Amino acid sequence: MRPLEIMRELWQDLDSRTRLWLGYIMIALLAAAVGWSALSAKVQALEKKRAAREAVLKDLLPLKMTYQAARQSSDQLNSRLASLRPDDSPAKIIEETGIKGKSVKIVPLKGEERIGFTEDAADIRIEGLTLNEAVNLLYRLEKGNRPLVVKKSNVRVRFDDPSRCDLSLVLALLKPAPGQAK
Repeated sequence: MRPLEIMRELWQDLDSRTRLWLGYIMIALLAAAVGWSALSAKVQALEKKRAAREAVLKDLLPLKMTYQAARQSSDQLNSRLASLRPDDSPAKIIEETGIKGKSVKIVPLKGEERIGFTEDAADIRIEGLTLNEAVNLLYRLEKGNRPLVVKKSNVRVRFDDPSRCDLSLVLALLKPAPGQAK
């Protein structure tokens, strides 16, 4: 005999109450299997969604860091622009540093127009500085509280005194455009 026929005969030999309970058990097992497969499909869909979100997050984290760095730089420039006085000029800023060589020559240059900013530029030549004074001056200009751009710099050691140097700078002081002033 075949196994299906054996199972059918066993089923027929059972009393009706046992068959009813076995039917309920089979219905419960089938319902559990259907529920399990539905939950399994839902879990797989959620796993795919999670993996997609992790990929997006992985792409967004470097962008977040770039955004925060740009925001910090922007805030720093805004605070520097806020500390700017109307009478500020590159020559005045050089004088305020207190670093002077044998002679200082300042020639005003035509500044560029940028989006939202105008440049007050100057060609500055300072002779007879020590190297330490030159480094300190550049540091104070770069890290100062005013929006100053060092466009060009040149340091030359003097022939008559190798411990001294001549410093040539092209500085641009960024000022808000007349329509942009706050």
